[in-house]
Amino acid sequence: MNITVIGATGMVGTRLVTEATTRGHRVIAAARHPGTHPRAGAITSLALDARDPEQLAAALHGTDGAFLAVRPALGHEHTLAPLTTGVLDAAASEGIRLVVIGGAGPLRSPDEPDRLVAEDPTFVPPAWRAIAAASTDQLRACERHPDAAWSYLSPPALLEPGRRTGTYVRGTTTLLVGPDGTSRITAEDLAVAAVDELERPGTDRHFTINELAVCR
Repeated sequence: MNITVIGATGMVGTRLVTEATTRGHRVIAAARHPGTHPRAGAITSLALDARDPEQLAAALHGTDGAFLAVRPALGHEHTLAPLTTGVLDAAASEGIRLVVIGGAGPLRSPDEPDRLVAEDPTFVPPAWRAIAAASTDQLRACERHPDAAWSYLSPPALLEPGRRTGTYVRGTTTLLVGPDGTSRITAEDLAVAAVDELERPGTDRHFTINELAVCR
């Protein structure tokens, strides 16, 4: 497959590029300030302002699918939903699938199903509330775009760099936790789940994952 990764220089984006190329896909690694990649034959770096419709169209043209893996800077959380709508517009015009790497905010709390994780201080401390609310708005932007082929991947409560195990547990719209209340995944294993979704889309547009080890 030919895949575009929007936000290719971030923590998740770099893992998406690695996972996709390891599986034999060709990747356009798009970012505002693109980096350099040792596997030049499989990876093409592209400078991209994702707010520009013409640049987006060029970045997605001729591809088979794309990932959106951007995280707004502090104080700019309100830009996430409009940017996502623009990417969805471009993906729909090109007729390609978009996997959005979102946040845990729009998931249901495992202890209070009527409460979103974004509103649950057990999982979202005050410093994270703005980005949690922005991720909820981002999912709503996806839901208002039925013509696009999209999936929204909500990570667990804790997402950080680590080891690739190649395993995970898949859920739907409620935060997954282990028997001890742990909710986590490495960025490497999140990339595994995301590329799996692009290769073999599941039946749920909004889904989440958790580390297999903590769910046993």
